[in-house]
Amino acid sequence: MAVQFCARCGTRLIFGPVEGRDREHCPACGYVVYHNPAPVGMAVVEDRGRLLLIRRTIPPLKGYWAPPAGHVEIGESVPEAATRETKEEAGVDVVLDGLLGVYSQADVKVVIIAYRGRVCGGEPKAGADADEVGLFAPGELPVQPPPDPLSATVMDRWFYGVLQEVTAPWREARSPRLRGEPEGGRR
Repeated sequence: MAVQFCARCGTRLIFGPVEGRDREHCPACGYVVYHNPAPVGMAVVEDRGRLLLIRRTIPPLKGYWAPPAGHVEIGESVPEAATRETKEEAGVDVVLDGLLGVYSQADVKVVIIAYRGRVCGGEPKAGADADEVGLFAPGELPVQPPPDPLSATVMDRWFYGVLQEVTAPWREARSPRLRGEPEGGRR
């Protein structure tokens, strides 16, 4: 139990059945603590046929290559968060071209909303939460081992699966041509 006292009346919370599930709730006023997953915006970005990835400096999967991603803040939409995170982590401006997928799992505290995108300005440079930025041609993505099943968290294992799915088109030796972008340059 992470929350100990009622946000309404200050009474110590109890843990037990509410609406068919065990939840923290207040025995005095009936307040129920609901734990909801936080939204994360991710940008799966291409630049001239190459996939933009950052090497993560924080968990989950610290040290792994991944598309830029981060939590949505109050006052911004999910696409705005994905665009902001790409600028903060990789130093480039992007245009999002559409929804790629929504990824969730019952025992994970985030929902990832992934978008396809393309670089429209700036130069790749590692920023917040990244120690490297790379542009990888199809068939040349870095090899990343699955997380150690004995020491990895549920979040690590789930996030690894998401990364495998969103980068799958670039693991082949030919360009995915997700948006029909002309060969050789940005639009």
